[in-house]
Amino acid sequence: MLAIIFLVPVYGSLVTSFKSVEDIMVGGFWKFPRHFTFEGYIEAWKMQNLGKYLINSIIITFPSVVGSIFLASLAAYPLSRIRFKGEKFIFILFVAGLFLPPQIHLIPLFKLANMLGIFDTYLVLILTHIAFGQPICVFILRNFFISLPHEIEEAAKIDGCNDFSIYWRIILPLAKPALAVLVILQFTWIWNEFLWGLVLTQTEQARPLTLGLYNLQGMFTVEWNVQTAGANIATIPTIIVFLAFQRYFIKGITLGAVKG
Repeated sequence: MLAIIFLVPVYGSLVTSFKSVEDIMVGGFWKFPRHFTFEGYIEAWKMQNLGKYLINSIIITFPSVVGSIFLASLAAYPLSRIRFKGEKFIFILFVAGLFLPPQIHLIPLFKLANMLGIFDTYLVLILTHIAFGQPICVFILRNFFISLPHEIEEAAKIDGCNDFSIYWRIILPLAKPALAVLVILQFTWIWNEFLWGLVLTQTEQARPLTLGLYNLQGMFTVEWNVQTAGANIATIPTIIVFLAFQRYFIKGITLGAVKG
């Protein structure tokens, strides 16, 4: 029942995207289209140069996902496998980042971007996403790394591996389920992010796809078939990423459910 409830808006979006404006005015959003048309998709792609926004989102999202997870793994490994003074305090600082609303950073980040000369560029969005991805990525990876047996490290050290070799050759390959979970979560969050693109960019040169969809809305009217078609186009990369990492994702979210 919950799945059906969540799929109702998806159905409405798909049905509306294949209707003409006249069909929507007569039959509303939920009725099956009398005549299927790809007019909404063609107009969505042409009207606001949606292809440019799509490329922008790809350029922003992929480095942000890789950078945030890689940097977090470098922090999570010593926080989980190496004992040192202040370890728990540093971890608490990372976790505290989960409770800070991003809105409080709007003005400082806007001023910093201008001061560094990176306002309205891909770089400012990539760095922002990497920074804001650290709390959740460190939290998940650190907890996963703790669950791995220490005997693996001891055996590797006997064979002459240093800490970085253990991290790169042993810990990361074993962490594929956790990494897959983070790839899907980070990709979805960054791909659908709207706030930072609105605040830290000014032109379509670096603006992500979410802002392109926002621009599909007219000043006085909304062409719902075009709007929903654009939204459906924007969901395709997220679906592809989920299908690619589905096997590891399901394994990752069931870790710890049973013992054996």
